[in-house]
Amino acid sequence: MSQEKQFVAPENTAVRVALWRALHLEVDPPPHVLKDDVGLKLVNPEDGWQNRPDMSPFTRPFRASILARARFIEDLVIEQAAHGVGQYVILGAGLDTFAQRRPDIARHLVIFEVDQPGPQAWKRQRLIELGFGVPPGLRLVPVDFEAGDAWMTRLTDAGFDSGQPSVVASTGVSMYLTREAIMATLRQIAALAPGSTLAMSFLLPIELTDPEVRPGLERAVEGARASGTPFISFFTPAEMLALTHEAGFRNAQHISAAVLAQRYFADRTDGLRPPNNSEEFLLATT
Repeated sequence: MSQEKQFVAPENTAVRVALWRALHLEVDPPPHVLKDDVGLKLVNPEDGWQNRPDMSPFTRPFRASILARARFIEDLVIEQAAHGVGQYVILGAGLDTFAQRRPDIARHLVIFEVDQPGPQAWKRQRLIELGFGVPPGLRLVPVDFEAGDAWMTRLTDAGFDSGQPSVVASTGVSMYLTREAIMATLRQIAALAPGSTLAMSFLLPIELTDPEVRPGLERAVEGARASGTPFISFFTPAEMLALTHEAGFRNAQHISAAVLAQRYFADRTDGLRPPNNSEEFLLATT
């Protein structure tokens, strides 16, 4: 049996993100920052999943951060599609559900979901079982990073046209990569067609994060280390912008968590809000 066909359940982090997005619809009053119950259908958790320790009120700010980054990416893709950009690449796609939730936008795009072969084969099967299927405009691109697969080569093999502008999104990934690996990825994306956009999240150094969320981040760092996937890289905004310019991007800007909070949570009365100074965004164009 080929590695691509071996079904491997998604990583705990991907499941947690999907459940956090679903929990938003169940426990938070409208207006909802993001409406996503497709991830919940994919995971199909046991009854009582809402009582998992990682669904507790303690994790509420981090759930808000997940919602903010997903909404930011979604708005960016919709904006760029309106300007004629026709390709959307998701690095470390996990249980992303944009193609299923927003067919009105997806029909105008070719969406490339890049992820490890086993979990992606699992996701393909679940999409088929649930009746969503895998339409021609959705390309599931298996890349075995541990075996040294070149993701850009796999992307091209799947029909990606590097001569056409694209949106490339990478969220919740950079902390697991070395600085050298991040720089190599930045250089590859910077070489894409003019008019391409990269949105990438990154973590601030722990000592720079807000004291109120620092214990939660420290717990996440410890958990990642214990599970064999340690957090490796943290950046200040200045460091990330310097890397981006060195990689060859035409423009780059830092989008802070505070900006996203103001954009998507300012009018909420329930106190739901992502923490400041934790997971930040880089937005760069070629």
